[in-house]
Amino acid sequence: MRSLLHHFKWRQVLPDIIFWLAATLILTLFYRPTLPSYGFAFRLVLLVMPINILYYYVVVKWLLPQFLYKKRYVWLNVSILGMGLIAALFFRLNEILLLYPLISDAYIKAGWTLSYKIHEPFLKQLTDPVYIVNAIEQSNIIVWIALGITFFRMWFERRQAAMEAELNLLKAQVHPHFLFNTLNNLYSLTLQNSPQSPAIVLGLSAILRYMLYECNAEFISLAKEVRILESYMELENIRYKERLDLNFTRKGDLSNQEIAPLLLMPLVENAFKHGASQEMTQAWINIDLQVKSNKLKFKVSNSIPDKDLMRSVESNDILVEKDGIGLANIQKRLEIIYPSAHRLRVFEEEDMFLAILEVDLDKRVGI
Repeated sequence: MRSLLHHFKWRQVLPDIIFWLAATLILTLFYRPTLPSYGFAFRLVLLVMPINILYYYVVVKWLLPQFLYKKRYVWLNVSILGMGLIAALFFRLNEILLLYPLISDAYIKAGWTLSYKIHEPFLKQLTDPVYIVNAIEQSNIIVWIALGITFFRMWFERRQAAMEAELNLLKAQVHPHFLFNTLNNLYSLTLQNSPQSPAIVLGLSAILRYMLYECNAEFISLAKEVRILESYMELENIRYKERLDLNFTRKGDLSNQEIAPLLLMPLVENAFKHGASQEMTQAWINIDLQVKSNKLKFKVSNSIPDKDLMRSVESNDILVEKDGIGLANIQKRLEIIYPSAHRLRVFEEEDMFLAILEVDLDKRVGI
């Protein structure tokens, strides 16, 4: 029994239970003014509600999978229309055979006058146009409110799933891209029999562990993200040695802040890849991170190689990667996770490239 309750999908069923209980309460309050008591109104609503519930679940559990998910829209419309008319017929039969006699007895006991024509022939009551319209209205309104909520929930869940899939794809792009660049660094050092190769391996191992085991969360500690940035910068420092002037400053309390994982890495990697890796002489990179009142400001600037020198390098058939995924990747992720709480600006001068990212860390969308 406990195992059965454990596997029961309460998160799926509970919203439906809450809706039907709320609908029952609202209908009870709505019909009460024309009935002798709240208890009697509640009993009548309970007699009608099974028709609404059955109508709703036939549409959701059978018609939608049968027609909507298979994109058979004409059959979907026809079947829902037919189901609505069938529900109205059952509602009208319920009124004539069950509700009207109960209401009649209650009115007689209360000394009220009944306006319903319950003594007319059955067929005449069933085909009365006024009551047919009333039956269609009353048997459909609650169900269509429920269907509207269901369609919105389906749209929202699909939107969330699509956004999550896109985020996973964007995150997956960062992983192999970064790994490829770092392995290239390791390869070049091993060719030189550099004693710093073990340090590269250890640093790469720490970063990969972070990517594999900690980046699966929606949000992580900003302090951890910064530590990984520092590990990455240490690896690049080993590669460039005296050729690179690297400065990293940070201000503010990082310990109580969270951020989407690997959101800052592309900006830093972009500075090394398009600045230092193409600079034949002295290169520089300045990185500044500030946190104030839950707002993050991240500035990354780097030197740009001389254009003539770059042409000379390219003419010697050395691969110079120009179009990285970094900035496009981070812009898409920002639009999904911080849709109205971010600002990414990029400036390119003759000898300098500057990226400024501002994020309100509190205003985020959970996926």
